[in-house]
Amino acid sequence: MLKKEVLKRYVLLVIGLFFSAMGVAVTKCGGLGVSPISSVANVFSYAFTSLSMGVWLILWNCILIAGQIVILRKNFKLVQLLQIPLSLLFGYFTDFGVWCASHIPTDYYLVRFAMVLMGVIILGFGISLAVIAGVIMNSGEAFVQAVSDVTGKNFGNIKIAFDIGCVILAIVLSLIFFDFQVIGTREGTIIAAIFTGVVVKFFTSRLQNPLTEVLVQ
Repeated sequence: MLKKEVLKRYVLLVIGLFFSAMGVAVTKCGGLGVSPISSVANVFSYAFTSLSMGVWLILWNCILIAGQIVILRKNFKLVQLLQIPLSLLFGYFTDFGVWCASHIPTDYYLVRFAMVLMGVIILGFGISLAVIAGVIMNSGEAFVQAVSDVTGKNFGNIKIAFDIGCVILAIVLSLIFFDFQVIGTREGTIIAAIFTGVVVKFFTSRLQNPLTEVLVQ
């Protein structure tokens, strides 16, 4: 790839991160749960409010990056360390999104439910841009890929198991932190788990060709 194309792809990736973070923020402010991969950080943000949702996401992403290093060992490529600054950006973008979305009144359940749907659409759009950029995976996807590479198991199956594991961990942590109450993991988490992939496919199928033409010019 030419340097110009690489630069364009990273710009597209950062734009995708911005929209993905905004999607997480909107669902977070809806109060009905977030996507599975963000659910652990969400619980911590409720339990330890001295740190923002964005900061907890940064910490969670760093744990996933460390997990990749442990799993892949010498096969871990140094370029994957770019996940760290990208995770920092994602965290900062999320906090900005939470600040913006926190101004939306959420007195009615219908509004909160609509925020979940809108958040999933925005998140899916952002992920599709990152997929089309085709440079660095986010830490969650990269962790799943690492497990898939080492075990030889199908990526999709590992991804499903990973998402379920994140939700289970979030629920267990919630029961520990909140006297056996489930906080931060609700119907919005299920909606995000089911429909985010559908939204990603919808946008990717329509944006792949036109954006690729722009990237390679």
